Amino acid sequence: MIRIELDEPTLARTRIAISPFAEVVCSLFLLQRNPAGAPWPYDTWALRAREILRTVPATAPVSLYLQLPASSPDFLDPIPETAVSTIGEQLDRFRVTPAEVIAEQFAKYYPNGDVPELLRPFRDDREAALNRLADGIAAYWDAAIAPHWPAMRAALDEEVLLRARALAADGPDALLAQLHERIRWEPPVLTLVKPLQYSFEAVDQRLLLVPLIFSRGALSCSSDHPDVIMVTYQSRGSALLAAAPAPHADDRLAILVGRGRAAVLRALTVPASTTGLATALGLAPSTVSEHLAGLQAAGVVHRRRAGRRVLYGLEPAGIALVNLLGGDSAGAEFVS
Repeated sequence: MIRIELDEPTLARTRIAISPFAEVVCSLFLLQRNPAGAPWPYDTWALRAREILRTVPATAPVSLYLQLPASSPDFLDPIPETAVSTIGEQLDRFRVTPAEVIAEQFAKYYPNGDVPELLRPFRDDREAALNRLADGIAAYWDAAIAPHWPAMRAALDEEVLLRARALAADGPDALLAQLHERIRWEPPVLTLVKPLQYSFEAVDQRLLLVPLIFSRGALSCSSDHPDVIMVTYQSRGSALLAAAPAPHADDRLAILVGRGRAAVLRALTVPASTTGLATALGLAPSTVSEHLAGLQAAGVVHRRRAGRRVLYGLEPAGIALVNLLGGDSAGAEFVS
């Protein structure tokens, strides 16, 4: 368990941000945790990503993330400085990470001075090491993530909209209480349920929540920044990474409702607009509208207005339908 005791100023400063850099890091951790093959909806993407790492020499530096222990200095996964950053902006800031920041974090993680060999270049030749890793991340991003980023960004925008509305309407207490099934909020303690045992206090800081498509339930916490505590969590909507609307030929949900409607049901683990669904699933908006109309008529999907936008979400019957007939595909989305 990671237990974070939040004081009132820190809780009041809760914010939400998107981090392409964190998506890169988490996607590599996903490959590290699943050497035999990632589960749906990451399976096809993971096969392609491993091939990219094997055949594109420019991506070689990112293998560092495949070798890191569970707890590592946070400068390797920097906190986004704005609510929405591009990967280029984040890499530019990463390249100029101050020497004193690296030295301070090394002293915290390796108090006896025994910095792991794979991290010593950041101590001994900081500028070259940072640039080499940034170049590797850029190459990996271009080949493995950029083709999916428009759909990922659409899904993340939907997630941020949903959480921002909850934050504005009900405050940070309600937001944290409903953030993720493995995040527990028992004021004033925020608990991330995971094997690592760690506790600390956040005093007069800022809590930054970062949803990640590639998380698959792998919660993380960055506490090295003097002003910000970053907590990442699984963003619903990772179904967009599936190569096809239905991942298995014997998909019972697709047999019952059709491949297109099955894909829409799986994607609606977070409320989404017609445009967001079309982008995420690679379908025409008119096709998505037709599927939504049928699913709404069947009582498994609802339609709600949020300001100027219209969002669709699963009714309890829709959730039950996916859980009962979705097999491993649905399970990956609902229990990760």
